[in-house]
Amino acid sequence: MQKEEENAVPVPFVDLELHPNIEDGLAAMGFENATPIQSEAIPHILRNKDMLGIAQTGTGKTAAFLLPTMDIIIDSPDNGKVKALVVVPTRELAMQIDQAAEGFGYYTGVTSLAIYGGGSGKEFSREKQALKEGSDIVVVTPGRMLSHLNLGYVDLSELEVLILDEADRMLDMGFHQDIMRIASYCRKGCQTLLFSATMPDRMRSLAHELLNDPVTVQLALSKPSANVKQSAFVVFEHQKDDVLVDLLKGLNVKSGIIFTSRKRTVNQVVRALRQAGLKCDKISSDLKQEEREKVMLGFRQKIIPLLVATDVVSRGIDVDNIEVVINYDVPPNEEDYVHRIGRTARAERKGEAFTLITPDDMRRFGNIEKLIERKVDKLKLPSRVGPGPEYDPNFRGGGGRGGRSGGGVGRNGGGRGGRGRDGRGKGRR
Repeated sequence: MQKEEENAVPVPFVDLELHPNIEDGLAAMGFENATPIQSEAIPHILRNKDMLGIAQTGTGKTAAFLLPTMDIIIDSPDNGKVKALVVVPTRELAMQIDQAAEGFGYYTGVTSLAIYGGGSGKEFSREKQALKEGSDIVVVTPGRMLSHLNLGYVDLSELEVLILDEADRMLDMGFHQDIMRIASYCRKGCQTLLFSATMPDRMRSLAHELLNDPVTVQLALSKPSANVKQSAFVVFEHQKDDVLVDLLKGLNVKSGIIFTSRKRTVNQVVRALRQAGLKCDKISSDLKQEEREKVMLGFRQKIIPLLVATDVVSRGIDVDNIEVVINYDVPPNEEDYVHRIGRTARAERKGEAFTLITPDDMRRFGNIEKLIERKVDKLKLPSRVGPGPEYDPNFRGGGGRGGRSGGGVGRNGGGRGGRGRDGRGKGRR
């Protein structure tokens, strides 16, 4: 595999030779220059290369695969067949990519469809009908798509591009077998794109299984933004809730996320915050689709100031103006720390990130500090909670965490109008 280095020089979208109608959409949205992952990936995808893209959340991966995929689709027959299949780990990411496709494809007539499950039998029937009618780009979660594929009415005979986004997360969630089954339904020889934030051995194996003579575009894991003020509290497990409550009351947060590493901890944290008079809500994979959508809408609109969440929202969810991120639990790996705190201080804004470190987490947090190449300030605990442990990044802990924590269908439609570049009266520039 070839490795492409990050290009520090901004590349205008007009230099990437995308279809003029795509360029018109980008101009209308105010996008002028491609991000490094976009400027590196788009030319390879337009040349029909299989690709492994390694880049973290917030680098522009969605546009890196959607824009050239739309370019390919524009020159394909407008016959109602699925031309691109995007497989993602969560319904939130499926909806976000579908919305991005609607924006980028506004002037192209390229249609998109999101299939993300979690709904009623009526929703499943709507999805079935939409799939039978066809759409250019279909964005799916693995389990729901397999349910439809197994029933035999999904036609992937003219699939041009298979895209796996957040592939490392899907592997973490146990979707390897589902991914391979979905791939088995795809047209043999279709272009395959694999995007991931990290590169564990399992990702290399998946790439070997799915990709044919691929090119690799890999950007170094970015350090947290300098606009994020990072701090930590070193605590015993039983002190976590009191420290969290005191911190949040002192900050008077209008928009913040509290991350836990376990679903069962979410309810505990929500209960502690509400008992302290703090308005909050939760989101995890246990919630029904409608509930998750309602919570995310309230959070985006600042009706819900505090969101308690598992890592289901640490990637792929674009919410503006998040002031504070708090790691109630130290993330399971170093890269996840960067992803989590990257939810704040976006678009040159400032933000704060706090982490609660128990003795069993010290060694893991020490590895995080090595990755980000800095020591995170350890703050004094509130006097009412008593003294905490001494921070020792070499402490190996007791082998456990202990303590308490121990479908829907979306469309954008409309005809493509005339197919091909000549039909638009505009050629490739």
